[in-house]
Amino acid sequence: MATKEVKIKKSATVSGGVPQKTGKAKADVKIKKIKTKVVSLKEKKPVRAGDSNGQVVLRIRVRAYESKILDASVKQIMDTAVRYDAVIMGPVPLPTEIKKYTVNRSPFIYKNTREQFEIRVHKRLIDIINPNTKTVEALTNLSLPSGVDIDVKMM
Repeated sequence: MATKEVKIKKSATVSGGVPQKTGKAKADVKIKKIKTKVVSLKEKKPVRAGDSNGQVVLRIRVRAYESKILDASVKQIMDTAVRYDAVIMGPVPLPTEIKKYTVNRSPFIYKNTREQFEIRVHKRLIDIINPNTKTVEALTNLSLPSGVDIDVKMM
């Protein structure tokens, strides 16, 4: 990982946060150096099982109707994987699937009025790279709330 130095200038201010206007006299400017880590996307990219590195990726796809329950179950999955020292990528929010239904309110007098209903399916994706047997066993023994659908694939 490479580090990158960033310089920040502080402008001279009078009490109250308003910049100080001076004629020819210059205000003191302090330069502060901050070191930040620069991580490329290539380092975080999961590698498939057939590649030269031979890494195995456990891809978990979680779906639910309610986003709060979904986020709680994803947090529970991630906490379990972190407890067993697994490398995790995610959660990646996938597009919400929206299904809309239009129905007649009444079959006779108010036939022209309609009612619309929709169902939203929220999705998240989690990748666990090179999971050990303890991690897989702990993930299979998890008890998640009802209404949460989980698809697990080994890649």
